[in-house]
Amino acid sequence: MATAYDVKHVKLRALHDWVIVSDMDFGDMVTSGGIIVQSDNAKAHGIKPRWAKVYCIGPDQTDVKIGDWILVEHGRWTRAMHINDGERELKAHRVDVSAIMAVSNEKPNDFYINSEVSHGDSFTIRPEEFGAR
Repeated sequence: MATAYDVKHVKLRALHDWVIVSDMDFGDMVTSGGIIVQSDNAKAHGIKPRWAKVYCIGPDQTDVKIGDWILVEHGRWTRAMHINDGERELKAHRVDVSAIMAVSNEKPNDFYINSEVSHGDSFTIRPEEFGAR
């Protein structure tokens, strides 16, 4: 398991069109109905997109804003940086901007639980599935 980098008492500033996120969950998940889903991180079926909250953006970023929730393709983020920004301690990741799949202005109601799609099968994603109103 990779270790995170520790950065203390710093105010992050993203460059270019970069997006830095926090609150990316790799642990156990609880659905809005109260069902506990054990962590699947580091398991084959744990390869799935993850939701994260936008912490800061670069000056050239026009697609998302601070506070948005974004769905990012699996593995398209950096290792975590442990940050204390003077207000709170958090783990931050820089995400690959081209890997942002969806944006919501509020935290999704339920966590995205992976279902395998193969052999060219496709499915439709409705905005209400991501908590959009």
